[in-house]
Amino acid sequence: MPVRRLNHAVLYVHDLASAVDFYTTTLGFEVRTEVEGQAAFLRAPGSANDHDLGLFGIGGAPIPADAAPRTGLYHLAWEVGTLTELDEIRRALDARGALVGASDHRVSKSLYAKDPSGIEFEVMWRVPAEDWETELQHGAMIAPLDLDAALARWGERATGAAAGSVT
Repeated sequence: MPVRRLNHAVLYVHDLASAVDFYTTTLGFEVRTEVEGQAAFLRAPGSANDHDLGLFGIGGAPIPADAAPRTGLYHLAWEVGTLTELDEIRRALDARGALVGASDHRVSKSLYAKDPSGIEFEVMWRVPAEDWETELQHGAMIAPLDLDAALARWGERATGAAAGSVT
C-alpha cells in the first residue's frame, strides 16, 4: 500500500457547532458541506481536497483535561509551509486558550492544542530535509520549542508540500 499522505480525518465531537466554530475561526478551515446538526465537512486553506476534516456531532461531554490515555487516536498532525504560518497559528490557538504545548522534534517544530471536545491535534512545520542530520545532533529528540530561534535560522523558507515536495 504506497500511501502518499493522509487525505482527510473524521472526528466524533461532543458539540458540532462549537467544533465547526473552532476549526473555522481559529485555524481558517472553510465549511464545504453541512448536514444540519449532524455533520460538517471542512477544507483547509489552500487544500485541493474536497474536505480535509469531517466532524460528526454525538453529544455528551468533552474529554476531561486530566483524562488518562486510552486506546484510540492520540492526535492528528497538520503541516504548515512556513514558520511564520506556525507562529500565526500559535497566536490564534493561544488567544483561544487551546494551546497545550510546543515542542522541537528536531526534524519538525510543533504546536499542540485541543479542540472544544478535548481532541488533541498538532500543527507542525517540517525542517528542510537537508538539515535533519545536523538537527538530530542537537541532543534530546524532544526539546522545548524556541520559535524565535527557528524563525531566525530558516525565516520564510517553505518546506514539505508547500515547497512542492513530500520528501
